[in-house]
Amino acid sequence: MINGKIILLFILQFIFFVIYVPLISFSLTTDTISSNSFLKDPDMLVSSGNIFKLGFFTPENTTNRYLGIFYTVSEKTMVWVANREKPLKDSSNTVTISKDGDLVLINKRNKIVWSTNATTSPMNTSVQIQDDGNLVLRDNATGAIIWESFSYPTDVFLPNMKVFHNITTGKKTLYSSWKNRSDPAVGSFTTGIDALNIPQIFIWKNHRPYWRSGPWNGRIFIGSHFMFNVNVQIFTVVNNYAGIFYVTTTDQVRFLMKISLNSSGSVVYTMWNERGKNWNVAWLEPQTECDVYGTCGPFGSCNAQDSPICSCLRGFEPVNKKEWGSGNWTSGCLRRMQLQCDQSNNTSGDGFLRLPFMKVPDFAEQFPSRQEDECRNRCLRNCSCIAYAHDSTIGCMFWSGSLIDIQRFTSVGYDLYIRVSASELDSHKDKKLFIIIPVVVAFCSMSIFTFIVWCWIAKQKGKKTKDKRIFEAHQIFSSDSTPIVLKDESQKVNIEELPLFTFETLANATDKFHDNNLLGKGGFGPVYMGKVDNGKKIAVKRLSTISGQGIEEFMNEVVVISKLQHRNLVRLVGCCVEKEEKMLIYEYMPNKSLDVCLFDPTNPSQNVLDWTKRFNIIEGIGRGLLYLHKDSRLKIIHRDLKPSNVLLDGEWNAKISDFGMARIFGSKQDHANTARVVGTYGYMAPEYAMEGRFSEKSDVYSFGVLMLEILKGKKNTHYYNQEWSLSLLGCAWKLWSEGNGLAFADETIVDSNIEEEIMRCIHVALLCVQEFPKNRPAIQTILSMLNREIVDLPEPEQPIFAEKWNDLHRGSTQSIRQVGLSINEVTLTVLDGR
Repeated sequence: MINGKIILLFILQFIFFVIYVPLISFSLTTDTISSNSFLKDPDMLVSSGNIFKLGFFTPENTTNRYLGIFYTVSEKTMVWVANREKPLKDSSNTVTISKDGDLVLINKRNKIVWSTNATTSPMNTSVQIQDDGNLVLRDNATGAIIWESFSYPTDVFLPNMKVFHNITTGKKTLYSSWKNRSDPAVGSFTTGIDALNIPQIFIWKNHRPYWRSGPWNGRIFIGSHFMFNVNVQIFTVVNNYAGIFYVTTTDQVRFLMKISLNSSGSVVYTMWNERGKNWNVAWLEPQTECDVYGTCGPFGSCNAQDSPICSCLRGFEPVNKKEWGSGNWTSGCLRRMQLQCDQSNNTSGDGFLRLPFMKVPDFAEQFPSRQEDECRNRCLRNCSCIAYAHDSTIGCMFWSGSLIDIQRFTSVGYDLYIRVSASELDSHKDKKLFIIIPVVVAFCSMSIFTFIVWCWIAKQKGKKTKDKRIFEAHQIFSSDSTPIVLKDESQKVNIEELPLFTFETLANATDKFHDNNLLGKGGFGPVYMGKVDNGKKIAVKRLSTISGQGIEEFMNEVVVISKLQHRNLVRLVGCCVEKEEKMLIYEYMPNKSLDVCLFDPTNPSQNVLDWTKRFNIIEGIGRGLLYLHKDSRLKIIHRDLKPSNVLLDGEWNAKISDFGMARIFGSKQDHANTARVVGTYGYMAPEYAMEGRFSEKSDVYSFGVLMLEILKGKKNTHYYNQEWSLSLLGCAWKLWSEGNGLAFADETIVDSNIEEEIMRCIHVALLCVQEFPKNRPAIQTILSMLNREIVDLPEPEQPIFAEKWNDLHRGSTQSIRQVGLSINEVTLTVLDGR
């Protein structure tokens, strides 16, 4: 009997500990923690609609644990972090309700790491994760919410959230970026609403303005490109007339979306793609350097389509012309002629110049009016008013003091009227006449000249067979452009507008082009390091005078690069054209090219390229390509992206160079054909190498090859695996498809903390080198994939050159030799050596 009682007691204890206790601690289907339950790592709360979860996570490249909220469909996409400043060191952690009723996070030493700190006396409370992503702490007695995560956001804005600014107390709701992808602690960037004048959204970098949305006009923020073009009203700004403004989403937003502030300072708007199981980037700000606050300084206007991007407003000139000419525009501009406004009686002999399609300046004051003329009259009567604009909803916008953060848009924006003196207006009219009269005279002169030339050509018909052959050869040489090279663009670039160096200056700077200063040799001539009188180093690209090629490429590079300016593109400093000499002068890159750093075993830099530097180089090349393809004034296809054309500055930042083969696309053009295929073996996309078709996706293919070379530390054109009879691309595909992608990476960079990041880069690279262009992601999507803004990646297809490239390479080499041309890792079909 006693034994039976002991057995029965044992069974009851077993049932209690195995079945009942886990139910008390947590149920996988619950969305609530009450005072008699807790959440233990790795368990999770799940919202009733299975949309959001609360649980523990570990960011990439670290072992730290954090409590956060994330999506059910994308568990690596965090939207809120509790202990972002206090990481946990292991998985022995618990979330529960304290005796006072606060939600607390406790580590294995039973110490509170994080708390809601919402109660002041013991209360009966519970915590619930809701379907909108809000974590709420409720008073069970009254049902009132006493704390919610929406009031303490981290870096992500979700539908139904509100961004407050209390202009009475100055208190704001701020979203703050992570320090980096591995550390959710507060980073350098914050974003929120500023409603002191007309409400605007700001991004601040270390508490200084970094980007602003422009004023709210009742429907959109008028300083954002995206807002002008979107058909759905996403946001609304509410004024509760008690000194509190807030931004929230409208009822039209019924889809899975989020807006995050990343560690680079960009606000990224993404929507969930259910079919692709990933996040699609719909919009991000800032997009270009012009979007960065105050790039051109006071009274400076920025236009991403111009080169240089900054110019002074009409009637103004640079404060410091030397700085301005060197590309440092922060000091801005000042008036050429002072205003004539009489402060004693508020009369004025001033007027206004109209600037169309503008992002209006910061610090606008508002006056409700439906008449634009009233804005003009009010501004003219007020001597402190120096500019105005009008919006049908806002009314009049007035500015005084310095005008800052002005930008010229392409086809949207507002008319901005700048106040200038009457004499400046007169000079402006004189300038118009000064331009019109010479144009008319030039047109007449050109008509007469054309007639004379036509008569002369008519007389030369049938004359001089030799001249005819020369003419035909010239036509063949210059016919590669097809319709995509804009001939009129080259006419717009006057070499004399660039800083001109004399041959003597460059000869002295390079010690008469001494071999000791030789940095490398390109297809069209050597590149030398030089030092000018002020001690500044330069790189001099000297066109080979013995080569029959290069003139077109020289002019092409002047045309293209003179119109481009980006931190990841090499900067053209000037040029030299004297007799037979043609040289381009660039900023000097102390770490030379990626080619040297990766593949030259004698170069000590090879051992310096750890994973962090390699990943930053990959990102830098990607950002440079994004600018060329999407953000620059001209849509540029590089066509010769390879390691030797990627230069590295003193901080190992990547700079894309050598635009001799680049081609300009029209605004609506997405591909083109050519009979003159140029480029480098191993980096050309299949459709370009075999058919002469090229597009943005051709550069994407080259970028994918580059990524694999950076990961492996081996050159694609020199790599051949004898055991598997595979190229570099083939090895990457084989190892990745077998789940052993890490074996592909350079053993000097492999580390257990970055395995996932390396595997992700190999995955993205293989997506880039797929056979068909339509299957390759666009460069903006690639960057989002690399930065984990798009978490889930599609499966790549096997690269076409995985096994076939060596045969193609050998066959092409033979055909080249048959026509008597030398090669240096060069081109296919009708060939030009590089």
